[in-house]
Amino acid sequence: MCEVFFVLVQILLFFAEILNQKMLDKVKHIILVLSGKGGVGKSTVSTQLALALRESGFKVGLLDIDLCGPSVPYILGLEGQDVHQCDEGWVPVYVDSEKSLAVMSIGFLLKNRDDPVVWRGPKKTAMIRQFLTDVHWDELDFLVIDTPPGTSDEHITVMECMKEVKCDGAVLVTTPQEVAVDDVRKEVTFCRKTGIKILGIVENMSGFVCPHCSDCTNIFSTGGGSALAEMAKVPFLGTLPIDPRVGDLAGTGKSCLKELPDSPTSTTFREIVSILSK
Repeated sequence: MCEVFFVLVQILLFFAEILNQKMLDKVKHIILVLSGKGGVGKSTVSTQLALALRESGFKVGLLDIDLCGPSVPYILGLEGQDVHQCDEGWVPVYVDSEKSLAVMSIGFLLKNRDDPVVWRGPKKTAMIRQFLTDVHWDELDFLVIDTPPGTSDEHITVMECMKEVKCDGAVLVTTPQEVAVDDVRKEVTFCRKTGIKILGIVENMSGFVCPHCSDCTNIFSTGGGSALAEMAKVPFLGTLPIDPRVGDLAGTGKSCLKELPDSPTSTTFREIVSILSK
């Protein structure tokens, strides 16, 4: 009986890999956004990166696999949207009629934003695998995947699925404090052990930009991200300060490139897009 069950599992995994290739074979570039620590602004970086890519003329998808903290629908102002099925699988939620940005998140499947996802590892693994194999993205220039913090089941599932498709690599997000840098250092080790290329490190919350005079004050320490990038011998993609004006964009789905074109945040995202689109 156990042997039969094992064979069935292997067959299901085989077909999942085939579906994974089919659903993602029209995606030109896949970018993972990782961080070893929660609360570093990883989802904000993911959404603004996706919006920046769209503003740069690319067709983009954003996949939120942070099952226990799916904040992407809120950040993009998409809460309450429904996910539909088609013959090819799940249809993502589009932010505009041109379908230039497609979004998928478990947040669309919850009745209330306050509903917790209380699942054990195997169920979370199955959900993430379904996200990676059953979403009909169609043709995309970039697919940005917002991952949960840490190096646990969810990340291992993503890495296993990425083996069969072309994944450009990962952008690691940290804050300047030593405790955050230490956790992201573990993420660097995780990427290297699993064969994921590190595209670069972003230092978020690097100083505070006054909304009145635009001066930047380092209320935390600074330079942790660049020091980690130098130690790990990976590119440093830039710093993103705490800017209340960028915070006000949460829930609107608006890009800082369009709304705040002269801000330090927009400058950094333009540089990141330039690097990723080479």
